[in-house]
Amino acid sequence: MAERINDGVTVIAGPTASGKSGLALALAERVGGVVINGDSMQVYRGVERLTDQPDRETQARVPHRLYGVLDPSESCSAGRWRALALAEIEAALAAGRAPVVVGGSGLYLQSLMEGLAPIPDIPPAVRAAVRRRHAELGNQAFHAELAARDSTAAAKIPVSDSQRMTRAAEVLEATGRSLAEWQRAPAEGPPEGLSFRIILLMPPRETLYTAIDARFDRMVAEGALDEARALAARGLAPDLPVMKALGVAELAAAARGELETIAAVTRAKTATRNYAKRQITWFKGKMVADKIFFTQYSESFKEKILSEVL
Repeated sequence: MAERINDGVTVIAGPTASGKSGLALALAERVGGVVINGDSMQVYRGVERLTDQPDRETQARVPHRLYGVLDPSESCSAGRWRALALAEIEAALAAGRAPVVVGGSGLYLQSLMEGLAPIPDIPPAVRAAVRRRHAELGNQAFHAELAARDSTAAAKIPVSDSQRMTRAAEVLEATGRSLAEWQRAPAEGPPEGLSFRIILLMPPRETLYTAIDARFDRMVAEGALDEARALAARGLAPDLPVMKALGVAELAAAARGELETIAAVTRAKTATRNYAKRQITWFKGKMVADKIFFTQYSESFKEKILSEVL
C-alpha cells in the first residue's frame, strides 16, 4: 500500500545528471504518484535518447506525463509548459495521485510556482514574420535592427542567442512594448489552491561531471547519434528550441561526417558540464528549497532520502 504524502505538489530540481528522474520515480512509486516532466527538452518526440527521457520500462512503472508530447518543429515556452503542467497536476489530484514535477529547467519550475509576467500571446503570423526576418538577416544584422527599435531588450541579449532575440522582436511587434517592460510587470502569482514542496539535489561538481560523461556515453550507445541524424535530416529551423538541446549540434555534425564521433562526444560533454555549472548557479541564487541533498541520487541512497522526504 502506498504511503501518504502531504497534500500539494512535490518539485524535484537540480542540475543535469544529478539523479532527479530516479528520485522522482522512487517517490512516485512509494506514494502512488504521477511523474510530470519539467525539463524543457524532454517535451519533444524523436529525441528520447538525446534528452535522456525515461525509457518505456520506467514509464510503465508509474504514470509519466509531458514526455515526448510535442513535435520538434514546435516551440515550447515556459508559459505553454506551465499550462500543460497545471492541467496534469489537476488531473493527478483529481485521480487521488500525488503530482511529482521533476526537471532542471529553472525558468519552467519558477513559472509553475510563481507565475509569469502577463505577456499576451503572440499571433502566429507575427511569430512567423519575425522568424523569416531573422533568417534573412542573420544574427548580427537582426540584433542591430532589434537594438535600433528596442535598445533595452537588445542590451541584455547576446548576438549569438537567436531564440531570445526573436522573442524580444515578436513581443515588440505584437504589443508595441519592450519585452523588458513586460518582464518588469508583476507576475500573475502562484496558482490558486496549490502548495509546493521543493527537493533540490546538489551533488559535488566532480561527482556530477563524472555522471555527465558516463551518461552521455550511454546515450550514444543507445541511439543518440541516430536521433541526431534523423533530426538534422528534417531541415528544421536552427533557432527552434530542440535544435539547441545538449549534444544535438555536435552529434548532427558527426552524423553528416563533418566531425569525428569521438570529437563530437567530447565537445557535447564539455557543453553539458558548462550547462550544469549554470544550473548550479541558478539554483543557488534563485530557488529556496525545502530540502537539499548534497549528493547524487542513486539506489544506495534511496531509503535514506525517502525517509527524509516522506
